[in-house]
Amino acid sequence: MRALDLITEEIPPLTHSDTGEKALNWMDEFKVSHLPVLKFGVFVGLISEADILDKMDIDKTLDELFQHLPRPYALDSDHIYQVISILSELKLTVIPVLDKNEKYLGCSSVQHLMSLIANTGGIKENGGIVVLEMAASDYSMAEISQIVESNDAKILSSYIVASENSTTIEVTLKINNIELDRIIRTFERYDYIIKASYQKGEFEDDMQFRYDALMNYLKL
Repeated sequence: MRALDLITEEIPPLTHSDTGEKALNWMDEFKVSHLPVLKFGVFVGLISEADILDKMDIDKTLDELFQHLPRPYALDSDHIYQVISILSELKLTVIPVLDKNEKYLGCSSVQHLMSLIANTGGIKENGGIVVLEMAASDYSMAEISQIVESNDAKILSSYIVASENSTTIEVTLKINNIELDRIIRTFERYDYIIKASYQKGEFEDDMQFRYDALMNYLKL
């Protein structure tokens, strides 16, 4: 999924002639802390709630309040992982999307991205979750997939968490089976450490509750 596919029509850009007060009102309305600013249709930067609140007179235009604005953005061809990386690194709630000529195409938000990921990343599908812990050097998705598939199951999605100061990693698997006992025993026979598992029973209702709560929050 590319940045172009992540654009939401729900968040409009500000213009250089808008006031700081209008910017704050829009941020409150759209539940974000950043908004893109255009000047004669050209992207000039990203304004933040904190930047505006630092100014004394929010009745002035953004042009009057700021001589320069930071210009973080994603290219329309960037992969979703690159977009998420920019948002995380710069702690943004909104990311502008530009084409290769730096023409403003639109923007995406953290809420919109979370909603897309929840609906396309195997999160909604019924199944169980296994969290494996291993040395980074021992990681092999081919072997992990073979273990899961040898038990007549499939991996719906996976992700890896690596600690900066550790040689171990956590691999989280979403599997299309809510009965995980056989799969877990097979992993253990291959000397994998099972850090956590969530399968049929009390966790099933809990995971559905958490998913529904997330979706309700994103719709606020």
